[in-house]
Amino acid sequence: MTTEEPSTPDTERHDTSWSANLEHPEHAESRERVVQDARSAIERTAPGRHVNLVTHEAHGHPSSYLYPVLEDEFHSLDWEFVDRCGCGGFVTRVYV
Repeated sequence: MTTEEPSTPDTERHDTSWSANLEHPEHAESRERVVQDARSAIERTAPGRHVNLVTHEAHGHPSSYLYPVLEDEFHSLDWEFVDRCGCGGFVTRVYV
C-alpha cells in the first residue's frame, strides 16, 4: 500500500520545457488516466517547447498505448522515446 497523496492536476500553461509526472498511484491504476493527462500536458505546453511525459511502469512501454494516441490526435508534432527513468517509468519527449 502506498502512502503517496493523489496528484493534483497541473492546469497551468507552460512557457518553458517541462516534465509531466504521470507516475502517481492513480496513473498506475488507469492507462486511460495516463493518456488523458498526457493529452492535457501537451495542450498546455507552449509552441517551440517540449514536454517530457514520464509514464508509469505498470503499463509497459508507451509505444503500445500512448504513441497511437499521439499519432491520431497530435500527428503534426514530433516525439521520441528518451529512456527509462530510475524508478522504472518511461520518458517520452513531445515537441510542441
